[in-house]
Parts: sequence; structure tokens; C-alpha cells
Amino acid sequence: MTTAKKQVWLTRDRSFYRTLAALALPISLQNLITFAVGFADNLMVSQLGDAAVSGVYMGNQIQTFLQLLMTGVVQTTGILAAQYWGKRDMTSIKQIVCLSMRAGLALGLITMLAALIFPSQLIGLLTPDTDVIAEGTVYLTIVAWSFLFYTVSQIIIAAMRSVENARVGMNISLIALVVNISLNYILIFGWLGVPAMGIRGAAIATLISRVVECAAAIVYARWIDKKMNLRLRDFFGRVNRLLAGDFLRYGAPIMAGEIVWAINTVTQSGILGHFSKEVISASSIAGNMHNLVYIWVRGLASAVSVITGKTVGSGDMERVKEYARTTQIFFIGVGIFTCSFILGIRGLFVSFFAVSDAARAYAAQFLVVMAISMLGTCYQMPCLSGLVKAGGDTSFVFKNDTIHVFCVVLPSALIASHLGAHPAVVFACLKCDQILKCIVAVIKVNRYKWIRNLTR
Repeated sequence: MTTAKKQVWLTRDRSFYRTLAALALPISLQNLITFAVGFADNLMVSQLGDAAVSGVYMGNQIQTFLQLLMTGVVQTTGILAAQYWGKRDMTSIKQIVCLSMRAGLALGLITMLAALIFPSQLIGLLTPDTDVIAEGTVYLTIVAWSFLFYTVSQIIIAAMRSVENARVGMNISLIALVVNISLNYILIFGWLGVPAMGIRGAAIATLISRVVECAAAIVYARWIDKKMNLRLRDFFGRVNRLLAGDFLRYGAPIMAGEIVWAINTVTQSGILGHFSKEVISASSIAGNMHNLVYIWVRGLASAVSVITGKTVGSGDMERVKEYARTTQIFFIGVGIFTCSFILGIRGLFVSFFAVSDAARAYAAQFLVVMAISMLGTCYQMPCLSGLVKAGGDTSFVFKNDTIHVFCVVLPSALIASHLGAHPAVVFACLKCDQILKCIVAVIKVNRYKWIRNLTR
């Protein structure tokens, strides 16, 4: 008589933890460096007043929209490439990277043209404040030129990450950080004989740092990397139709999910943008805190995604289940730590920004709400993206996000705003899905029906 195999909730496979650390650390550091670039902009621009901070924040929402769209392309690349990496099929990986580069350039070009042709109209969709629109337009018309460079660098970094080469993204982002902060100081406030340019200087610094970042990524991919050995002809050669079909079939729901999330993000900015400049400034501060704590959570989740894809591609399904159980326990601990961290430093963090007392008060309230919501984010996001999506069920997260965004988050926030609720209440409505999705994640992950090998 055979006995049922006992389920293991914390894997004893040391390679899981070694790979998690080896991938998560450089990915998290890369995300931290990317955050620091935006944080430097906000921190230095805050010296120019609430209108300038709000203008940069609103201008950056268009850039955030592109970043979310690119996340769909990057995740599709990572999921498919990681599964083929499990089979060590480099030819298919190159084909996937080629497809993603073409998709990324198309998205970058469309977004850039829209931002250059209709800058004030786009900012005006998010806020009626004329001062904020004026400042945001100045910023956006310069930053928009960086969009194409951004898409190229992100695809190359994603390609390297999918074959467990995560350090390149960290190094490239570090170069961009040094360039951005140095130029911010010189151009915003005027130094080394350069006239002070204010918000225009911040935008120029961001543009130049993106150009340098892109150049560094191309140099690495062409002359330094030995794993993928990418060449220019790889991006313009004939594409395997079967792989192109797979890219569209599995990538469409991922990209659609990011479009939903992009609409959600921009709409949330629009809802908060109809409050005062002080509330918008507080949203910007809260957004910076969110990005700061999201850095390491996202880094860990991205590492889980690569491990999951590689393990599914290798065909070891029982090992995938064991890793899934370990991931859930691990990220519950991450959530408790992250919540405590936000509550512990919120006062100090808000004090870094030279904004009005009213903006500081709103920001402190927003951060309490964010601390609670991050308990949910730290569990459901790695489970649904790092396990379910990377494991092969690429459409589930799209469906789940669509229901929560359009049936819960946005309706509740719009109703609360219309009824004159306090900004912190509206902010809580915008974050409520992070807790609700945990219920879905627990059920979905532990049924294991999401494990699907997508390779040919």
C-alpha cells in the first residue's frame, strides 16, 4: 500500500533560495536605482513649490502609462523566454526578443507622438488646475523624447534577465542614476555656469539619462554579453510564425491586463487631481513611498517568475507546486515587514519634501492607508504574477484585474469623491483591491490548475 506524499510548505531545495537571492538582489537594486532617478526629480523639484511638484507628477503619469504598457511586453518576453531557457533553446529566445523589441518600439513611438502633439490636453484630462497643467506641459514635451530610448533599454534588460543575467540591468540603471542626479543639480538650480532651468532642467536631465541608459544596454548586448549573443540582424530578420502566434496568444491577455492597469493608474490620478494642489502633492509623496517599498517586493516577485517559468519549462511540475507553497509563506512575512516599515518611517519620509503643511498632513494619512494595503500587495502580486502568470495561465490576472478595477476600485472612489468624502477615504477606495485580491490568490494558487508548459 502506497502512502500519499506529504506536502512541503517550505522547500528544502537550497537552489531555490540561492537562485531567488541571485536574481532578486540585482533586480531589486535595479528597481531601487530606477526609483532613485524619479525620486531625485521629485525631491529637487519640490524646492520649486506645490505647482511644480504636481506638474512633474502629472507629466510623469503619461510616462507611467507607457511603462505599464511596456510591462506587458516585458512580462510576455520574460515568461516565454524563461520557459525556453528551461529547455536551453536560445534560438527561440532570440525570436521572442525580436518580437518584443518591435512591439516595444511601436508603443514608444505612439506614446511619444501623442505626448508631443497633445501635451496640455493630456495633462488637462488629469487635473483642471491651470498652474499644474502649465508646469506639466513643459515637463512632458521634453521627457516625451525619451520614450523610444526607454523601450529599447527595457527590452534588452528583460532579455538578459530571462536567462538569469540580472546584474546587467542593475549596472545600466546605476549609470543612468549618476547621470540623472548630476544633471538634475546642474540644470534645475544652475551650476557650473549653466543657468537655472527649474522644471525644464529636470526634464532635460531625465531625457539625457534615458539616452545614456539605452546606449549602455546596446553596448552590453552587442559587445559584452556571451549568453544570448544578440546581433542587429536578430531584430530585423524573419520571424518564426509559430512563435509569433504564441507571443500574441499568450502575450495579448498580459498586455491587455497592463492596459487595464494603465487606465486604472491614470484614472486614479485624475480622481485625485480634481482635489487641491496640496492633495496632488501628497499623492506624489505617497507614490514615491509606494515605489520605494514596491522595489524589493517586485524584485523578489520577478525572481519567482523566472524560477517558475524555468521550472515549468523543464517539466518538473511537482517541484513547481513545492515552490508555490514556499512562495506564499515567504511573502506573507514580506508583507508584515513592509507594512511595519512604512508606518515606522512615514514621518521622516514626508519631512524630506519641501511642500506645504497641508500637503504633509494629507501625505501622512495616505501613507497609513498604503501601509495596510501593502499587506495585501505583498501576498497577491507575487502569487498572481510570479506564480500564476509565469506558470502559464497568462489570462487569469487580466480577468481578475479587470473585475476589481472597473467593478470595485474606480466606482467606489468616484462615488466617494462625488459625495465629498475626505481625500484619505477616496485614497483607501483606490487601494482596496490589494486586500480583496488576496482571497482570489489563495484559491487560485492552491488549485495548481495554472501550471502550463507554453513551449513548443
